[in-house]
Amino acid sequence: MNGFTFLDGGIVGIYLLVTMVVGIAIRRYVGRVEDFLVARREMDVYLGIASLAATEFGIVTCMYAAQNGFEKGFAGAVPGLLTFAAMFLVGWTGFCIKPLRDSGVMTIPELFEKKYGSRVRWAAGVVIVLGGLLNMGVFLRTGGDFLVSVAGLNPNYLEYMMTGLLVGVAVYTILGGMLSVLVTDYLQFIVMSAGLIVTTFLILSKVGWGTLVETVETNYGAGGFNPFRNDTMGWSYVVFNILLNTAAVLTWQTQIARVLSAKDSRIGRMVYTRTSFFFVARWLIPGIWGIAALALLTPEQIGGSSLLAMPRLLGMIVPAGLMGLLIAAMLAADMSTDSSYMLTWGGVIYNDILAPFRKTKWSEKRGLVWNRSIVALIGVFLLIYGLWYEIEGDLWTYLGITGTIYLSSMSVLLIACCYWPRANNWGATAAIVCGAAVPVTTLVLQKVGPWTEWIKGNGALCGIATYVIVALSMVVGSLLKPQPQVVAEGVPA
Repeated sequence: MNGFTFLDGGIVGIYLLVTMVVGIAIRRYVGRVEDFLVARREMDVYLGIASLAATEFGIVTCMYAAQNGFEKGFAGAVPGLLTFAAMFLVGWTGFCIKPLRDSGVMTIPELFEKKYGSRVRWAAGVVIVLGGLLNMGVFLRTGGDFLVSVAGLNPNYLEYMMTGLLVGVAVYTILGGMLSVLVTDYLQFIVMSAGLIVTTFLILSKVGWGTLVETVETNYGAGGFNPFRNDTMGWSYVVFNILLNTAAVLTWQTQIARVLSAKDSRIGRMVYTRTSFFFVARWLIPGIWGIAALALLTPEQIGGSSLLAMPRLLGMIVPAGLMGLLIAAMLAADMSTDSSYMLTWGGVIYNDILAPFRKTKWSEKRGLVWNRSIVALIGVFLLIYGLWYEIEGDLWTYLGITGTIYLSSMSVLLIACCYWPRANNWGATAAIVCGAAVPVTTLVLQKVGPWTEWIKGNGALCGIATYVIVALSMVVGSLLKPQPQVVAEGVPA
């Protein structure tokens, strides 16, 4: 273990100071709710690419992608390839995201009100926030575990590190909203990219590509390269990830926020197509780090936790100076993720869940106060939840299941809203209920009940079942009560 030196601390401290100063300085440009939530809809292509890439690569991303590489070999990067394909095709065709941006809404549930009514809008907001917060709830502890393992810090300080990081991110997010998020994301993207590239070259120089390939072949055989021949993956894993990643591209709030913040739908589509290639690197680079840990570490060094294998390797081989750059890069990744996630879930709470309680239109000042208060409360929830929830199974499967709570129903509702005139509020309601019920039941049964072990090993099948049930619910529910065909404003008939 090389340890964390004063040089490293200085590099990290300077980075954090610059980020905070820049993020807080943007607050002067926030005078309206639209400024706070969608950055005045003035985001251009390059800022959108940097912001989306930075948001979708946090420490938690690095951890689960590395865990996949450690446990599954190169085949573990399959979700990245599927995300790339889904994002490129959606951006290229404009499927759903063009009519969504053209409608002028600030959130997806706002569009649903035009098609399904106000009650569906409210219910959609609830499941989006539920799935999003449960998904994000493990980010802080995972990030803290990474920092402790890499830098060799005292684990007793984990909670203090988590709290400090969250408070710092919350301050500039609360003050500057999406404008601060976009500007700091640009800075964080630069630092993050530099740290990832330098660290990857260091690992390859110490291990070598041939050793990585040999390690995968020795431990996993053909299954380390082909997901269909991998005992822990197979067809159910691939199918679930096709559904999951396509749904995320269409409705994951942090990604859709970039589309809704773009100057127009053409810019939003370009951001998708040009950022899609990043999602391959998002999985492959940490996956290589995980495979390197498999090649170099002994079982005693790993300590029985595949999730912590990669950070323990980095703590052993990264020298002083570069360690500071690595920690700064990972903090950059985590801060951009946390800020965007808090802001987007908060935006749904304000724009959709609280909508029925606003009998008259609130002033811009009052709206900003509410939005900032909601972001602060989300931070408190994340801190509490992150301290006590223990993940069962691998991290990516947990994130997939919690995300499915709303991805399954929201993707079906959005597709039907844009392209199926016969869809109505009965079908939408049935889809939302089923989409939330199956994943939540799965999470509960992972902890208690006679099916605990089976569910832990078959999370992908539970995920596939959710998407199938939700789609059938939309179709059957809509056909049971035919209504006048209604098409949301701005979407094709």
